[in-house]
Amino acid sequence: MRRILAGIGVAHMLMVGAAVAQEAKAPSEVVVTAAELEWGEPPPAFEKGASFTVVSGDPGKAGIFVVRLKMPAGYKVAAHWHPTDEHVTVVSGTFAIGIGETFNKSTMKELPAGGYAFLPAETRHFVMATTATTVQIEGPGPFALTYVNPADDPRQRSSRR
Repeated sequence: MRRILAGIGVAHMLMVGAAVAQEAKAPSEVVVTAAELEWGEPPPAFEKGASFTVVSGDPGKAGIFVVRLKMPAGYKVAAHWHPTDEHVTVVSGTFAIGIGETFNKSTMKELPAGGYAFLPAETRHFVMATTATTVQIEGPGPFALTYVNPADDPRQRSSRR
């Protein structure tokens, strides 16, 4: 009986400790208008020409993050994958997405503003802004992007296009 009670006591302490740790790591609230977002260059994994902002969280660390990517018409991201799930919502414009290891415009599905895509971890996909487009990307960090063909990776070239 003492072992059972001791086990329950330890389990309770672990649950309380986990709850305290969760509370300590809980992000602060984020309430922001679109005009208040600060835009800049995208991370080096993306070609130049797009703009990027962090809405909440830190995409470089463990935990949920929300970012936005603003792309001109014709902007492409070659076939790639992420080690974590990715949720993509089209905020404005028309965004085309295809599944597979090779960029193939004829297989892409166009998503207008309000469109949504869920891509489980390691799903090979490619994207293109059909018109000037802003997408919101959410998921668990840290964010990482691996190109199917390393030659498509802007980080592997001396200067980004």
